[in-house]
Amino acid sequence: MDTDNSVLISGAGIAGPALAFWLARRGFVPTVVERSQAPRIAGHAVDFRGVSREVLRRMDLLPEIERQATHQGDMHYVDARDRSRAVMPANFASGEVEIMRGDLVHILHEATRDRVEYRFGDAIAALDQEADGVAVQFESGESRRFGLVIGADGQHSGVRRLAFGPEQQFLHHLGLYLAVARIPNLLGLHYSGKMFNAPGTILSVYPARQNSEARALFFFHADPLDYDYRDVEAQKRIVADHYEGQGWAVPRILPEMLASEEFYFDSVSQVRMDGWSEGRVALLGDAAFCATPLSGMGSGMAVTGAYVLAQELERAAGDHGAAFARYEARMRPFVGKSQKLAQMATHGYVPTSRLGIGFMHLMNRLVARLPGDMILKPAIEAANSVSLED
Repeated sequence: MDTDNSVLISGAGIAGPALAFWLARRGFVPTVVERSQAPRIAGHAVDFRGVSREVLRRMDLLPEIERQATHQGDMHYVDARDRSRAVMPANFASGEVEIMRGDLVHILHEATRDRVEYRFGDAIAALDQEADGVAVQFESGESRRFGLVIGADGQHSGVRRLAFGPEQQFLHHLGLYLAVARIPNLLGLHYSGKMFNAPGTILSVYPARQNSEARALFFFHADPLDYDYRDVEAQKRIVADHYEGQGWAVPRILPEMLASEEFYFDSVSQVRMDGWSEGRVALLGDAAFCATPLSGMGSGMAVTGAYVLAQELERAAGDHGAAFARYEARMRPFVGKSQKLAQMATHGYVPTSRLGIGFMHLMNRLVARLPGDMILKPAIEAANSVSLED
C-alpha cells in the first residue's frame, strides 16, 4: 500500500485544479505544474448540466459561477444579409449554467491557491516510475519524487506522451478545426449570438461578460494541417485564409481576430484510449477522454472525473491500482455517451455546400419546434450517466 500521499498534477486548466481541490480536502498533498506563466484564461463559454453541476455545488463554487454566468440567449443562424434563417434555443447550447472558461479557471485557482502548490512556467520533462513512487524531472532542471502523477494537461498531453506513447495512437481527427478569439462586441449583441455559414465554414459570434466583449468561434473543414503550435500568428493566417472573401460581417471580424491577444486554435479531435492509467500515472479530462467542444460535455467530464478520481483514491486507502480501475469503470459510460454526442454533432455541423446549408437551416427550424425535453434528452442522459456515490 502507498504511504506517500503526494500527487503531482500536470495542467492548471479546469480538470487539474478541480482534482487538486478534492485531493487537498481528502488529505492528499497536491502540486500543480503548468507550462504557462499564469492560469490560461483564453477560450470560449463552457457549460454544465446534471451531475457536473452538482459537483460544482459540492465544491461551494456554484453561487459564484452563477453570479458570473453568461446568461446566453438564443443563437441565430443568419444569411449574408443578416436575416435570421433558424434559431438554436438557449437551453440547447448553454446547459444549466454557462460561464466563460477563463472566469471558471480563475474561480478554481482562487479556491485552491492557499492549499495547493502551483508551479507556473514549468513542465514535466521525464517520468521514472519506481515501486513506491515516481521520480519526476522538470524542464526547469529540478527533480522531485511524488507518490502519483496525474496528467490533466489537455488534448496534447505531455504526460500521456511520456507514460503511454505518441499522441498519434490516441488522437482521432474529426475533420474540423476550431479557432476562438476574444474580440470587441462590434455587432452590438445583447445576450444572444449569430452564426453564419459558408460552404465548409461556420462563424459564430456571441457576447461575453455582460455584453462588454465578444467571442468569435471559427469552425472549418480541413484535413490534418502541418503547423507550428507555438506560432500563433501563423495559426491566425490559416483561419483568415479559410474565411477570406466571405460576406456577412466576416470582413469586419477577421481583422479583430488577427489583432486579438486572446486566441486559441486546434483540431477538433477525440482522445480514445483503452486505459487511462499506467502504473502510478493516470490521465484526467481531455488528456484521457477529449470529446471535442461540440459535445458540450468536456468541462462537465473534467470536474466530474476529478471528483470521482479523488473519491476513489481516498476510498482505496493507498491501493492506487484499485482506485484507478474504479475511477475508469465509473466514468466510462459518461465518456462513451459524450463522445458519441460529439460525433453526431460534428457530422453535418459545417455543411460543405449551399444546399447543405439550406437543409441544415430547415432541420434547425424543425428541431426548435420540438419540446425542450425531447431535444435535450440525449445530453441529459449523458450528463447523468455517472453516480457521485455520496
